[in-house]
Amino acid sequence: MTIAVDFDGTIVEHRYPSIGRELPFATATLKKLIDDGHKLILWSVREGELLQEAVDWCRERGVRFHAVNGFFDEDSEEDAGDHDKNPHYSRKLKVECFIDDRNVGGLPDWGSIYQIISRHITYEELLAEQNQDYEEEPKKKPWWKF
Repeated sequence: MTIAVDFDGTIVEHRYPSIGRELPFATATLKKLIDDGHKLILWSVREGELLQEAVDWCRERGVRFHAVNGFFDEDSEEDAGDHDKNPHYSRKLKVECFIDDRNVGGLPDWGSIYQIISRHITYEELLAEQNQDYEEEPKKKPWWKF
């Protein structure tokens, strides 16, 4: 599976343009996903030196991305993003999923993210599994019906 991963707020805490502290288990989970054969693309608003700092930060922790901000196998560094040289260029990623803190509902913890991807289940299915032993208390009658 090809997965796009955001950096600020997803791998590290939001401290842009600085690099925040790592979110718990982020790099360990990313390394496990890579070991499992997934292709990860770093997909960040960062550019230039700030982007390179993020790439280097990840690399120092053992996370090497398949691509960064849109350089894919079929693109060359020289013409990726140059609309005159590559009229078919699009910033739209060809990925199966995005890991981003801006998801509707926010970012699940990295353990849940790994379960969702490795088991090919939805977040809703994971939550249902986690709550299957939870029994809801019977609803009480409103005070005015006693």
